[in-house]
Amino acid sequence: QVQLVESGGGLVQPGGSLTLSCRASGTTIFNILTLGWYRQIPGKQRELVATITGDETTTYADSVQDRFTISRDDRKNTIYLRMDDLKAEDTAVYYCLLKCVGVDYWGQGTQVTVSS
Repeated sequence: QVQLVESGGGLVQPGGSLTLSCRASGTTIFNILTLGWYRQIPGKQRELVATITGDETTTYADSVQDRFTISRDDRKNTIYLRMDDLKAEDTAVYYCLLKCVGVDYWGQGTQVTVSS
């Protein structure tokens, strides 16, 4: 069974940086899978932040382009989200997504709070 565990969230001041990690288990084909980061604010829909394919093609939401960087380490079955120049509006619960054979798997989420 595929499981995803996120880590790295926390409280950071505006303009600061954080790096989120998402480690996957239960799959032997991690290296060819597409994964992504989404975020959700209470009362709003979950929104796409960034995705990365098996060949490391990346996409970003306009709101995070040039500030966030998604990457992967297939040896560790892990993806990362480096977040720079954080803004108050980046405050949300961040979720990791893994797409495998037509099924979407989600992590439990990690809270990111940007506040002075």
